[in-house]
Amino acid sequence: EVQLVESGGGLVQPGGSLRLSCAASGLTSRNYWMYWVRQAPGKGLEWVSQINRGGTSTSYAPFVKGRFTISRDNAKNMLYLQMNSLQIEDTAVYYCATDPGGGRRGQGTQVTVSS
Repeated sequence: EVQLVESGGGLVQPGGSLRLSCAASGLTSRNYWMYWVRQAPGKGLEWVSQINRGGTSTSYAPFVKGRFTISRDNAKNMLYLQMNSLQIEDTAVYYCATDPGGGRRGQGTQVTVSS
């Protein structure tokens, strides 16, 4: 059974930072592109970032580019999202996923940016 477990969310002030982690089990993550998607209150899922199998190529949505960094450790089956300069608009539940639409994703971790 594939399991994706996100952690690292929390409450942070605008301008702050958080590092999200995703532990994958039941699959060999190095065989998959991996994605972060998010869902803000009252909105649908939106793609945030992606990383290729080897971790050598990354892409970001325009609204996080330059602030967020995706990375992975295939030896540990882990995916990460370093989030800097957080804005109130980044408040959402963040999910790691094996597809850009978030069809197979974990339970999510809540990120709340508030003063």
